Amino acid sequence: MKGILCITTYPPRECGIATFANDLIRTIQHKFGNSYSIKICALETPEEKHSYSPEVKYTLNTSDVSDYVRIANEVNNDTTISFVLIQHEFGFFAGQENVFLQLMETLTKPVIIVFHTVLSQPKEANKQYLKKIIAASAAIVVMTHTSAQILMDDYEVEQGKIHIIPHGTHLVAHLDKKKLKEKYKVTGRCVLTTFGLLSSGKSIETTLDALPTIIKENPTVLFLIIGKTHPSVQKIEGERYREMLKAKIEMLGITDYVRFVNLYLDLPVLLEYLQLTDIYLFTSSDPNQAVSGTFVYAMSCGCPIVATPIPHARELLKQDSGIIFDFKDSEQLSNSVNRLLGNEKLRSKMKISGLQKTASTAWGNAAIAYARLFNETTETTIQQPQEPLVYSLPQLNTTHIKRMSRGFAMIQFAKGNRPDIRTGYTLDDNARALMALCGVYMDLKDASYEDYIKKYMTFIRYCQQPDGSFLNYVDKDLQFTSQNYETGLEDSNGRVIMALGYFISLAGKFPDIWTSDAIEMFCQAITTIDRMYSPRSIAFTLKGMCDYYSAYPSQKITSQIYLLADKLVDFYKLNKANNWLWFENSLTYDNSILPESLLYASMAVKNAKYKAIAETSFDFLLEKTFTDDQIKVVSNQGWLQKEKIGHNFGEQPVDVAGTVIALNTFYKVFKNPNYLTKQHLAFSWFLGNNHLHQIIYNPVTGGCYDGLEENNINLNQGAESTVSYLMARLAMNDYPLDNEK
Repeated sequence: MKGILCITTYPPRECGIATFANDLIRTIQHKFGNSYSIKICALETPEEKHSYSPEVKYTLNTSDVSDYVRIANEVNNDTTISFVLIQHEFGFFAGQENVFLQLMETLTKPVIIVFHTVLSQPKEANKQYLKKIIAASAAIVVMTHTSAQILMDDYEVEQGKIHIIPHGTHLVAHLDKKKLKEKYKVTGRCVLTTFGLLSSGKSIETTLDALPTIIKENPTVLFLIIGKTHPSVQKIEGERYREMLKAKIEMLGITDYVRFVNLYLDLPVLLEYLQLTDIYLFTSSDPNQAVSGTFVYAMSCGCPIVATPIPHARELLKQDSGIIFDFKDSEQLSNSVNRLLGNEKLRSKMKISGLQKTASTAWGNAAIAYARLFNETTETTIQQPQEPLVYSLPQLNTTHIKRMSRGFAMIQFAKGNRPDIRTGYTLDDNARALMALCGVYMDLKDASYEDYIKKYMTFIRYCQQPDGSFLNYVDKDLQFTSQNYETGLEDSNGRVIMALGYFISLAGKFPDIWTSDAIEMFCQAITTIDRMYSPRSIAFTLKGMCDYYSAYPSQKITSQIYLLADKLVDFYKLNKANNWLWFENSLTYDNSILPESLLYASMAVKNAKYKAIAETSFDFLLEKTFTDDQIKVVSNQGWLQKEKIGHNFGEQPVDVAGTVIALNTFYKVFKNPNYLTKQHLAFSWFLGNNHLHQIIYNPVTGGCYDGLEENNINLNQGAESTVSYLMARLAMNDYPLDNEK
């Protein structure tokens, strides 16, 4: 475990960088707590002293020259610190620039410095000062491409030393806007919002001057000004700026259209205010402000943005994700707001665009970027080889699955994290959900899950036909759709047999009448197995047969296990070639179930041939889907044909989850540590170990995104992906890393 000391302002101090540092550090610890230990050196002044939480190991009085020397010596002698991360803002060290530089040059630990502001076209003295800070740093982090370009153009910094890591944003479980407006007593109002610690640099008066024109076209408008006065400003001038704003509101006659929320809001409350907002206004008058956490938080809550042209806004608000207006130009602001309020379609388009852009900047993704930078810094400055990042296992979270299962059964698709009942239901999803929620019930021993398990069982019964087979597609009105007669249903039928077999193997854990019902459906269903020709449907059915056999062994089931397993062996022999050890002439979807089911059969009937083919074919699959430190499952855009190269992009959670589950099974049987290593690598795909280095699992909602593409993630959190993730997460409980037990 590597120790990091972060020199920064820190809560309870109220400032934007303190909030930034807290969010970043907590997320790194949450995701990589087994790899990094982070302590804080809190920046203070004689006027800003606080009592801190235990992670604050040091404090630095930025007004005291001797304190810089003390901290440098203590950090150099602290053997628990591997390197130092500094959050830099010019105001922190005003008047003490030389001694801060001395601190930088005295530190013997590698330093990564995060520039929250980068001044363009600097005076020569400022340029030389910053160049010395940069020379004393092992790496530099900025949050915009504009800041990176300024460093290269104006300060002659080599590109390789600069790392662009965007300002983090919070993942949000999007709530109903109408209900939120009721909660905060703004029902019927078009809400415009700005937030942040209040100071004259916010230029709130620009909005106030625009409001009369906005109100003429949109008389239901309400402007929320959220935030306390900045503590540093309050110490110097008290509430003078706020009082000036109140006087202007009176003078303009817009008292009924403006509301102050004079509080430093807790994050959950702030995010609710942003979710009820119709348009977010960012009116900073400082052209040197490089970034703002305020409007990216608003974007992550689905707010269309109207903003002044700071670099952060110019980069993010392109392509219909917001509108830029000139500094202090109230006319442009009023025109922009009226345009948006008059065009709901445009606001919706901006919302979707903003959510897509900020998804990659979620704090979890920022933590991944910083962790990768720490690894790189370790290699380049300490001359230690990089080690794979160890991702912490998230807690079990079934919130989204429960939300998707509020109706008759589990709904098929979602828009974002909102269930889309118009898409109806599928047998596939509810069969998976039955297995997953049984697993959760077994793990947590929580009786509340019985209601969901019974719901999925009822749906399966609803889909079973008189001949024992099942239909797959059911619309929102509980009618079977025409898709059932246009597409093959073999895989769906095999998957539900697998789910029923698993449920039956848990006999005694649930009411006997439920088990009896499952056995009745299972026995009816297996009368149809002679109609199965797809390798996957055979594999699903075979796995279900083996689970059933573990609870209710019989010669009849033994014979059927042999029948199905021999069919898979025949597929393998037919397609096997020198460099192709597989059951088909291509690798497509749900590949892992084929060797895994054959391994299940080998355990059930003690057949060495099945075991050998299962191991050989599975190792072949792993060779095709793993690099040294990452899984890359077969793309759903082209598949992987024998003797051909598959398409590079288009990875689905269901395929990764299947691999995680199969690796768990193979490790149980063979005790090959390579299987366990690969299982953790495969699961880390959900947590950010993929080619985009972005999270696929959303820990806030408990949902899983629907797919990983070449340049983006499909942000919808549908049933298949979410249940697949949960099944993979449950498989990780059997053999966690030692430090996860």
